[in-house]
This record gives sequence, C-alpha cells and structure tokens, in this order.
Amino acid sequence: MTEPVYTPINCDYYDRLEAWATMHTVCLLRFYDEEGVEHELSASIKDLYVLNKAEYLLADNGLVIRLDRLIAVNNIPVPKSC
Repeated sequence: MTEPVYTPINCDYYDRLEAWATMHTVCLLRFYDEEGVEHELSASIKDLYVLNKAEYLLADNGLVIRLDRLIAVNNIPVPKSC
C-alpha cells in the first residue's frame, strides 16, 4: 500500500515537539497508525527527523510516528495548518 502524500504539521507545534524532545519530557501521544486506528501511549520523544520528504517522531520505545498522523501530544491538539 502506498502512503498518502505527507502534509506538514503546524510550524509552531513542531517547535513544541522539539522542546519536549530537548527536555526529555514524557509525553502522552495520541496518533493514528497506518490503518487509521487511534492509539495513545506515554513516551519521550527521542528524535524528530525527515525521511523521503516526510517528518517523523522517534519515541524512546522505538515507535516511529509520521507527524501528520499525530492527533495530540499532552492533550494539546495538533493544528491543521501552519
């Protein structure tokens, strides 16, 4: 199955993710998986990176989340536009 085209997340929200990563904050992550199923878990953000023109979050437990699949982090919803 081909991934849908990546939609960049809000720039200010990305900055917030970077701050949480820098501070090693344990975050409550809500996101959709590849099948569209919603998940929620607590983890620290280990890294944010770009691969094939899409942005990703690497959690300290090894989970990788494409940023446009995030619903909310720490109960703060991801804005729909930049």
